Amino acid sequence: MKKYILLFTLITTLLACDTSSKWKTNDSNIHEEKATKEETPTILSYEQKVNRYRDSTSTMFYSGANGILPKDALDPEGKLSFYTPNEAYRIDAVFEPIENGEVFEMKTSTDRLPAYKKYGLLKFRLGEENLQLTLYQNVENPEYIFCPFKDITNGNETYGAGRYLDFTIDDLKNPVIDFNFCYNPLCAYNSAYSCPIPPFENHLKVSIEAGEKKWH
Repeated sequence: MKKYILLFTLITTLLACDTSSKWKTNDSNIHEEKATKEETPTILSYEQKVNRYRDSTSTMFYSGANGILPKDALDPEGKLSFYTPNEAYRIDAVFEPIENGEVFEMKTSTDRLPAYKKYGLLKFRLGEENLQLTLYQNVENPEYIFCPFKDITNGNETYGAGRYLDFTIDDLKNPVIDFNFCYNPLCAYNSAYSCPIPPFENHLKVSIEAGEKKWH
């Protein structure tokens, strides 16, 4: 009987001392939790996506990476000025192509006259207003669909000569106008650049309080 009691005591002691299985279980749980966190994608809100784009744009300008700002304006903590992101200015639109669109020389802030073709219309509704913008195709770069426009904010809160939106041909299959991403011409920062001037047909009689504001 004593023999069995001693054997039982020995086995119990050995099991009590073997903690490897305990640590293995905990370690496994830690790795599983870590893997779950790594596999779960971070879902950004619309506002976060807009602000990330704006932060990267500000960094590109103020670091001098794109060579646009004068050297005396560079600032590692500099920020471009924007309206608060507003999804009301992200608008579904209807695209109407212009068949055999006119090719013309678009006026710019200098004597340069780049050739553009009238490519189509984007029709949309903002508040109670039915509006439209003309899209232009760069003759030298036909994949580039350009939308320069003016609105009532120009000269007050936004750059006086207007702002721009860009599209690809694929974008126009399910077109969305997102004014939160409209941006200033390069000549808004440096007069050495030549920038297209929005044609009169793209002068909107409403305030577009979205996107980029005046630099100064």
